[in-house]
Amino acid sequence: MQQKTKDIQNHFEGFLKTPCLWIESAVYGLKQFQTEQKSISLNKEIDGTLRLGKYIERFVSFQLSQNEQIEIISENIQIQKEKITLGELDCILLKEQKAIHLEIIYKFYLFDTSVGTDEIAHFIGPNRKDSLVSKLDKLKNKQLPLLYSKECQDYLKTIALNSDDIEQQVYFKAQLFVPFSKKKIELNQLNSDCIAGFYINMEALQQFKDCTFYISNKKDWLIAPHPNVAWQSMPSFKEDCSVIIERKFSPMCWMKHKNGCIEKFFLVWW
Repeated sequence: MQQKTKDIQNHFEGFLKTPCLWIESAVYGLKQFQTEQKSISLNKEIDGTLRLGKYIERFVSFQLSQNEQIEIISENIQIQKEKITLGELDCILLKEQKAIHLEIIYKFYLFDTSVGTDEIAHFIGPNRKDSLVSKLDKLKNKQLPLLYSKECQDYLKTIALNSDDIEQQVYFKAQLFVPFSKKKIELNQLNSDCIAGFYINMEALQQFKDCTFYISNKKDWLIAPHPNVAWQSMPSFKEDCSVIIERKFSPMCWMKHKNGCIEKFFLVWW
């Protein structure tokens, strides 16, 4: 139980240390939520079995609750029309008495110049199923406009708020990964501090045959790599990864070099 608590604290620390994907309103006019990112002890029970998105939401809820200038009014608000869910508002809060509708996002994106024609469009999900552009479009055109729907207006009356008095912001954190063959890329719109590692395919992996490896579980995607894991040699690592790759999933892995340096990377199937 103690180890589980320690793991969750480590995940929370990893979340806190992840930078926001952009500063202020640099992307799509979406305003980033500003709050302190100082290290705090997680003294709240959090369900370790939650999927990553909901797990992160619990972290944000705890982080906000530690700030005396913030009062959480409601969270995970289902907006329904005749028993059909239109969508969900992640959080409504008061910050220094200003009402804010906050959407919470934590993502992992890979930089691929073969997709799209600009910096934002080049970032895709590790399995190529999603993209930064599609997420931003969904936020801008679906999730945020929900606040102004008639059904949401009805809900807001129950908490004595009006949509005209609520500012919409996003808390969008991300880890970005660049191609191994081109590690140095210049980002103009996005925060280059979000670059957390690189990606590579199985064929190119052969050049690291003298390294040892670790396949990270999904929750550990949040944390910085460390040496205290069960490292694998190249042959057993490739064998385990080939099963994952065949299913068209790209695992996040750690690589330890002979000099002790550890790097974080996605092994991609494509």
